[in-house]
Amino acid sequence: MSDVQWEDIRERFVDMKHELTSHMKNVEGYLVDHPELSFETKGKVHSSRSRIKNEAHLREKIARKSAKGRDITPDNLFSEVTDLVGVRVLLLFQQDFADVDRIVRGKVDLGDWYLDERPKAFTWDPEARQFFERFDLDVETRDTFYTSVHYLIRPHRESPLCCEVQVRTLFEEIWGEVDHRLNYPKKVESVACREQLLVLSKIVGAGSRLVDSIRRTMEDEHSR
Repeated sequence: MSDVQWEDIRERFVDMKHELTSHMKNVEGYLVDHPELSFETKGKVHSSRSRIKNEAHLREKIARKSAKGRDITPDNLFSEVTDLVGVRVLLLFQQDFADVDRIVRGKVDLGDWYLDERPKAFTWDPEARQFFERFDLDVETRDTFYTSVHYLIRPHRESPLCCEVQVRTLFEEIWGEVDHRLNYPKKVESVACREQLLVLSKIVGAGSRLVDSIRRTMEDEHSR
């Protein structure tokens, strides 16, 4: 990709930044402040993070797509790159994902949101896979040890605005942050580091299941 081609794409991105950011904030606010999800009222969504894609990272992503034969232009930027803005929804308990999924799909059913593709759950863990298969998701096994659910949300089908929503537990967020630091934008070459990331992912998976188990024990105690 030439500098001239990149500049045309960059200008298109910059022109839409305000609209993209507004859509991102609307999605984040709806989920974080929803009375059935809010940490203050229901204790489900612990916290959230949001971001608009860094221009340098965008250029690298476009270069990777171009290397695979997918040319990105100003005209197809918003259909080909669907994570220009993103929201990360963090949960204490994996079991609370059911409520997040229900709220997202309710918004879609009302016609207020449109899912750009079928939501996906990524995991390496057989137990997590069984959990996610209970929902209307495409469940994919990742050999990178990554676990998260992804939604691509547009205001409506024809909108150029798309927000990637990732839903994961706080334990999974820890692993994701470490992995991102080591493997993005270029993957770490150290075999030892990759093996240690695998161990960390197993600890994280066990931690997520343990906190769910603790909550179930507390609920059983309170119901007696």
